[in-house]
Amino acid sequence: MNIRKAIPDDLNVIMSIYRIAQDFMIESGNPQWGHSYPPEELIRNDIENGVCHLIFDEEGVHGVFVLFDGTEPTYHHIEDGKWLNDEPYVTVHRIASDGKAHGIFKCAINYCKGISDNIRIDTHKSNLIMQKQIEKNGFKKCGTIYVRESPRIAYQWSNKY
Repeated sequence: MNIRKAIPDDLNVIMSIYRIAQDFMIESGNPQWGHSYPPEELIRNDIENGVCHLIFDEEGVHGVFVLFDGTEPTYHHIEDGKWLNDEPYVTVHRIASDGKAHGIFKCAINYCKGISDNIRIDTHKSNLIMQKQIEKNGFKKCGTIYVRESPRIAYQWSNKY
């Protein structure tokens, strides 16, 4: 699997992957995204800002994720715990797969580990599949943060722990 930054011409395939992920989440009992998130305008902004990444192989694009470098405002306040450290970090958001290739999460996280010594990520309490992937890839549960007033389980990976 390979990773590259998305370009505007990738919008349709990205939206298709998010629709597949939305359907899967709904079928799995996870209300985190419904069919309205992420909206197309947000994805366009992610592409324009150079933070949207695609995971692909010779068959095509199979995954998408957003990688932010710098402070994540929703992570300023954490309840029922604390972050592993306060050092600079990157944040992974909106990771999704078309379901046709295995190892999408691991591929994205390994890419991020090559960029930063600290990675933060969060997920909905109903997203058991994502929780398992996050923990399987070495992240530690740190507490609860809020995204759009909705609680999320916050995780951090650090190569120092």
